[in-house]
Amino acid sequence: MTEVVVAGGGLAGLVAARRLADAGADVRLYERHSEVGGRVRSRRRDGYVFDRGFQVLFTAYPAARRELDFGALDLRQFKPGAVVARPGHRSVLADPFRDVDAALETLFNRDVTFRDKLAVWRLRRELAAESLGAILAGRDETTRSYLRERGFSEQFLTNFAEPFYGGITLDRSLTTSRKVFEFTFKMLTVGEIAVPARGMGAIAEQLADRARDAGVEVRTDETVTEVGATDESGWNAGGEVAVELGRETTTADAVVVATDPKQARELTGVETIPTDAKGCVTQYLAFDGPELDAGGRLLLNAGRGERGDEDGSDAPAPNHVAQLTSVAPEYAPDDRTLLSATYLGVPDAPDEDLVERTVRTLESWYPERRLDLDHRHTSRIEFGQFAQPPGIHDDLPDVRDPGGSVYLAGEYTEASSLNAAMESGRAAATAVVEDLRLE
Repeated sequence: MTEVVVAGGGLAGLVAARRLADAGADVRLYERHSEVGGRVRSRRRDGYVFDRGFQVLFTAYPAARRELDFGALDLRQFKPGAVVARPGHRSVLADPFRDVDAALETLFNRDVTFRDKLAVWRLRRELAAESLGAILAGRDETTRSYLRERGFSEQFLTNFAEPFYGGITLDRSLTTSRKVFEFTFKMLTVGEIAVPARGMGAIAEQLADRARDAGVEVRTDETVTEVGATDESGWNAGGEVAVELGRETTTADAVVVATDPKQARELTGVETIPTDAKGCVTQYLAFDGPELDAGGRLLLNAGRGERGDEDGSDAPAPNHVAQLTSVAPEYAPDDRTLLSATYLGVPDAPDEDLVERTVRTLESWYPERRLDLDHRHTSRIEFGQFAQPPGIHDDLPDVRDPGGSVYLAGEYTEASSLNAAMESGRAAATAVVEDLRLE
């Protein structure tokens, strides 16, 4: 039987492993952590669910629809749109096509212009009809220049695009590729934003269960330290590959490297794997009493940069706040409200200082409330996404780039998203099946 090793148990590795096992391969997956999931993990403690940073699932992701059982995930949907917030001010910007109750408030919202609203409607109509292939094949530029060309005002960019898409891309400057914007805008237009009731980690757990059911041997706390040829012939197609696991060496007919970008580059020598990182810090805070009126919408910190707060200081400020229990009550005990506050980049400030900044920010948005926030957890993520400036998608590696019987599976072969991670897993498995003639 053909033996395949998968190095890395994130979404890409789990999808690749399951598909290879379905094709008849004997698959062993090695994950260096004690649990699978990579960046898509959840910690459950004292009745709370803490995702590894603020993450959501776009239900329109093609790979998610193909690889996941949404019903089993018990998805909870955010309300479409957001609340624009700054000191003493809150206003709703919703999708009037899907949130009729907020249509009038959105129509008369002055945080964006009437021309902006018409531009959103035109963009919504165009991208809903555009194929993903056409979006990815189009010309590229920064999101900021693209939105300006489309006629959006600086008011729209500052109050909505910067914090909302800054939260999606971890780049409030809007210098990310327009292709990322168009893709995510289309996903938001035709689908929902959701989280599983048990947290985002349930996605990885479902993929891992499916892989095991297909016959994959999943080994955690095992790190692949080196991948190489078993003789001097090199990584010949169809040749045996040696896999170093600390003090143990194993061999396989093919290896799929599905680790994080830095480790993947070290294991394979593929220099086109992107390693420039965008990071974030997400804090989880709980309180008693009535929920904030944002409900299941994101609270966007309008008009603020990645640094700087309502008092004009240079201290970090949250980019956005989500009232998670309004979306998924399962994220906290019955008597508590759980918030997440996300800071872009990885501020040096200690956790307690960030908690204080979050409290001050929320109280400036809600001067009528005094919030006694209980800090429950902090997630610091140095590598949340790889940077996606214009043009980068033309230079990303192919799954076959390592050569021979070594393959890549990771979002860095497609784009930085959960969809790309799962899609790359499928692409890597397909390449192995074709090259080794498994089917």
